[in-house]
Order: sequence, then structure tokens, then C-alpha cells
Amino acid sequence: AAFLTGYAAAAMSQTGVVGMFGGLEIPTVTIFMDGFAAGVAYYNEQNDANATVLGRDLFAGNFESTDDGRRIGEDLIAEGADVIMPVAGPVGLGTAAAAMDNEGVMIVGVDTDWCVSAAEFCSVMLTSVVKNMDVAVFDAVSAALNGETDNWREAYVGTLENGGVEMAPFNEFEDQVPEGLQAELDEIQQMIIDGDIVVTDYYP
Repeated sequence: AAFLTGYAAAAMSQTGVVGMFGGLEIPTVTIFMDGFAAGVAYYNEQNDANATVLGRDLFAGNFESTDDGRRIGEDLIAEGADVIMPVAGPVGLGTAAAAMDNEGVMIVGVDTDWCVSAAEFCSVMLTSVVKNMDVAVFDAVSAALNGETDNWREAYVGTLENGGVEMAPFNEFEDQVPEGLQAELDEIQQMIIDGDIVVTDYYP
């Protein structure tokens, strides 16, 4: 799902620079960042473009400080980023606040559709990388109930195919999406599901 948002961010950027940062350098954070950067790399390959990703090694050091989120966001904006994905929990709300103060800057939310969970920032929310926890719980419980797993402790992995993850709608940016972009994203999603695109192949 992060791959899709990276592709969308590169397509929607007016500066050709997108940014990201994490809360802590741990796998549950960096997996978002790697996928996002891979999506930008795929966009560049498919469109003969040269969008730049800032923040591959940038971490706030926490998941709480909105002041840190604002500061990091302002730094990325100063470097030209007009789409930023903060993978840092509430820290990212500070980045969204910075985007509100800088016309033309958009945010990619994480975990939930931030137009729902942080509706006050929906006007700057391009899209979000969503973990569908309701789908995960339902599928895991159903599998156990129906004897479809040998081990109820078996890890559930949310994918585009099983609906465990998804890219949120463009919401308030729907009218600004270039013609054909949604169709491209739908095609890319199916190619990922079919194995025609291997996301890790595009990690920069």
C-alpha cells in the first residue's frame, strides 16, 4: 500500500521532491518508508521522471512530540518537499499542521485514513496508507473458527490481495488527481497482487 502512495505522491508533486520520516528506526516504521520510496522509484521508471525522495534516514526519535513533527516538516518543506509521509504516529500531526501553514504542501497519513482519524487536517491529506485492522481481526478469527489454520498464533499478514492494507481515497484532492492516475494505481495494485511487480525490486 505504501508503494501505491509513493507512486501517487510522485505523480501529484509539483516540485518533484517528496519527503518522509519515521518516529523510530524500527521495522514497523521503515517498511512504510521503503515501500513509499519504492513507489517513487517505480513512478520515475515508468514516466521517465526524476522525483526525489528526502528523509530515508530521518527519524524523530519518538512518537509523541508534535513539535518535532512540525520542525521536521518545516525542514523538509524548506528543502522543496511538497508531499510528506510522516511514519511517526502523533508526531505526524505536527507535520500536518506545518502543511496547513504552507500552501501546496500535502501529507500522506499512515495506519488509518487521516481524513477520518485527523479530520481537521483533511484539507492537506493527499491519501493514507491504511492498515485494515477490522479485516485482520475478522479474517484471523474466522480462520481459527473454521479450522483453516493449524496454529491460532500464526501471524496474520495484511496484503493488498486480502484487503488487510490499502491506499485510502484521495478525498478532498479527488478533483486535482491527473486524468488516468487512478487507473494506473488500480493497474499497479493488481500487478502487485499478481506478482508482476515485486515491491522490493524497487527499493532505492
